[in-house]
Amino acid sequence: MNRPVTLFTGQWADMPLETLAEKAAEWGYDGLELACWGDHFDVQAALADSSYCQGRLDLLARHGLRIYAISNHLAGQAVCDRIDARHREILPDRIWGDGNPEHVRRRAAREMQDTARAAALLGVDVVNGFTGSSIWHLQYSFPPVPRTWIDDGFRDFADRWRPVLEVFRAEGVRFALEVHPTEIAFDIATTQRALEAVEAHPAFGFNYDPSHLAYQGVDYVGFIDRFAERIHHVHMKDVWWSEGPAAAGVFGGHTDFGDPRRFWDFRSPGRGRVDFEAVIRALNRAGYRGPLSVEWEDAGMEREHGAAEACGFVRNVSFPPSYTAFDAAFAEPKRENRE
Repeated sequence: MNRPVTLFTGQWADMPLETLAEKAAEWGYDGLELACWGDHFDVQAALADSSYCQGRLDLLARHGLRIYAISNHLAGQAVCDRIDARHREILPDRIWGDGNPEHVRRRAAREMQDTARAAALLGVDVVNGFTGSSIWHLQYSFPPVPRTWIDDGFRDFADRWRPVLEVFRAEGVRFALEVHPTEIAFDIATTQRALEAVEAHPAFGFNYDPSHLAYQGVDYVGFIDRFAERIHHVHMKDVWWSEGPAAAGVFGGHTDFGDPRRFWDFRSPGRGRVDFEAVIRALNRAGYRGPLSVEWEDAGMEREHGAAEACGFVRNVSFPPSYTAFDAAFAEPKRENRE
């Protein structure tokens, strides 16, 4: 079993897909995880033009690449968020519309439903993304937050996402939430609560990314063991954190990525502190056979160098599980019954 190694195109949306596909093939990738922005994958074009999806598949095939998943983080973020001017920068005009927060949230939910339909037309069965959260701003807040406010936030998530998940189920596609600060689920405790909120909906699962868990102090290997059956996709991204105190702690200190004062920062795979061997062993225990998708982010490294290096790293760190005991050869052979 060799898991395909893919590249998430979200951080490359400034580059035409044709150009990126050519480069990704040269770097050694098996396929791309297409972002639903830039010119990489257009959800509405997929629904309106019967030739669009085949055109995307043909484009990648010319470079020996395949599509294993698509991702719509930007629209998904707006489904539950407290909408403000920042969202206008990441959303297309058809979703932003009049800018009325509730209208934006409803249009974003419809876009996610359409994303499930477009994925089915494309022939992929996983859509990665965010959910947004109406209660993220209440993290570590003062005055103290009434417990009922948190309950309301998870209820809001369930009310807004259950109709979306029903479309995913009808289309035979799974939604994989990237568990991540700013989302309804950002660690093991909140992931369990989100799963309970949607009553373990069969179309709801996770895009596992250790980088968003490790610097928080979350058991990122234990996450795989806990939610093994719900891990539908994997991002291979690394993160570094300081061994000692820093000027800007876990909350980031309003600094930019790459600022040397930070306690933590994303790194190219293999150059941070994530124990990827432990991750692969846990994925093997979980029976995960899907792609290992490089989400490349490193403020201190040239991205094309990093993407090429990351492909080789992921291939080297991944290995198939064993289906036999390593000491089976020492077992006494069974004697043939000659009677």
